[in-house]
Amino acid sequence: MTVKRHLRTLAIAAALATIGANVHAADVKASTKPSVVIVHGAFADGSDWAKVIPLLQAKGVKVTAVQNPLTSLADDVAAAKRAIETQPGKVVLVGHSWGGTVITEAGQHDKVGSLVYVAAFAPDAGKSTAETGEGYPAAPGTKRFVADKEGFLSLPEAAMREDFAQDVPAAQAAVMTATQGPIQAKAFSDKVTNAAWQGKPSWFIVSARDRMIDPGLQRAMAKKIGAKVTELPASHVPQQSRPADVAKVILDAVAATGAN
Repeated sequence: MTVKRHLRTLAIAAALATIGANVHAADVKASTKPSVVIVHGAFADGSDWAKVIPLLQAKGVKVTAVQNPLTSLADDVAAAKRAIETQPGKVVLVGHSWGGTVITEAGQHDKVGSLVYVAAFAPDAGKSTAETGEGYPAAPGTKRFVADKEGFLSLPEAAMREDFAQDVPAAQAAVMTATQGPIQAKAFSDKVTNAAWQGKPSWFIVSARDRMIDPGLQRAMAKKIGAKVTELPASHVPQQSRPADVAKVILDAVAATGAN
């Protein structure tokens, strides 16, 4: 081998090594970025987040939407923990409505770095979802639940359109009615044993036009848990009516969690 050919070979090897190192660094960076696990609420399923998920994925964030059985707090927490376990690193745990109670318990997991509450319940340890709302007006939509013979609650289409998602098109609300997950009424009396927000940073989106959870209660919970608060002029489902605003809050949590 001539000296010139030898030098050329060394140059190529060095270039390949540099490319390999850059690819490895990119892989490491991607794997260390926090992932997002989303816990939907009652009267919904994972598709409730179909508008937000692509916005997060466009920023290179891995997202998993949990499908809650909605049979009890323990069952939903177990589903959330299974999703958390599959993530490669830190997790930003997001909960909507009833899902806030779930992440308050499941958020104790070591992988969870932060919590995002979206128009959600944030009970204290030893409290149930029902107890958390004591002392505040009953939201209009809660008076329209329909129970089946096994005690599962659902919302009729009129209530979905007028109280749950009054700021989305009627056709969209009709789809939400068809895809909703009924919740076992007794789940609202299940008590949280741990409150993850006591030791982990939290973000809270308050829906100012919410007809399912009193906005005043939301503000009080956000203050109590010391959350970074964003208030939106939205219904109970800002993830449906204002997905970009919701995605921004989650991305802020991802950035803060990744920096720690």
